[in-house]
Amino acid sequence: MSKTNWYVVHTYSGYENKVKANIEKTIENRKLQDQILEVSVPLQDVIEVKNGVKKKVQKKMFPGYVLLNMEMNDDTWYVVRNTRGVTGFVGPGSKPVPLTEAEMRSMGIKKDDVIFDFELGDTVEVISGVWENTTGIIKQINTHKQIITISVDMFGRETPVEISFTDIRKI
Repeated sequence: MSKTNWYVVHTYSGYENKVKANIEKTIENRKLQDQILEVSVPLQDVIEVKNGVKKKVQKKMFPGYVLLNMEMNDDTWYVVRNTRGVTGFVGPGSKPVPLTEAEMRSMGIKKDDVIFDFELGDTVEVISGVWENTTGIIKQINTHKQIITISVDMFGRETPVEISFTDIRKI
């Protein structure tokens, strides 16, 4: 699995959620889940006072920006760069620059290193949850969300199922 980093994309003002939705749809259509792991529009709770009435609302922490946890390559760069509403990656010239650990920490993004003892192609048994006692071969590993995808035989068809790291053991 290649290294992913957090990158920042500049968008037209007010297009942040549209850009997020469009990128997520493209990830699904082009099967890029293992290359673009997360698309985020960070929000914060603020108290707004209007006409003397206090109201808790969510505001964008970085208006005009979308954060992406992704592997940078020609395909992912092209997909994101050509998403409607995106004006470009943040970085000098056309070179996207990943966020540093310090920048990520200041935004509340933690990079948790998860250690696990399985890999693609391994056979695992589900030890808890609705799929308990099911065995399957690992087709995909998402370390960020801490889930694996296995194929399960359902109604005579191979069906992909997502299972948490904590619900499996290697056979």
